[in-house]
Amino acid sequence: MRNPPRECLALGYVPEPPPGGHATWLAYLREQGIPDDELEGAGDASESIADPKGVRPRMRFQCVPEAKAGKNRVHLDVDVTDGRSSSVLERREIVDVQIQPLVGAGARALRVSEPDGANYYAVVMADPEGNEFCVS
Repeated sequence: MRNPPRECLALGYVPEPPPGGHATWLAYLREQGIPDDELEGAGDASESIADPKGVRPRMRFQCVPEAKAGKNRVHLDVDVTDGRSSSVLERREIVDVQIQPLVGAGARALRVSEPDGANYYAVVMADPEGNEFCVS
């Protein structure tokens, strides 16, 4: 296997290996009859991630040639706290620590979402390509 499983920085997922009998995703996609001119970016890296325990849903990613033109097609909320069973102050401390590795990996903190009286705290972030997600 060229790309050994590694844990995804924020989500606790690992890259999904190609289907059985295929050394790479590229080999699998070619066997499915997808023309080479449609395989740009397929490479040998996994384009989906899976929960190593098989409990949470699989996520698949697709590169597109056009730049982000408006709202994200998908918005991820990454929950790193136990929700509203702890105080906003406790959740703020946890979130502010948990976003540091993401910033170190190239994400940017865009703004804090802490509506008055809502008992909610999140940091709206963007990956290096500008795709937004929240950490709460």
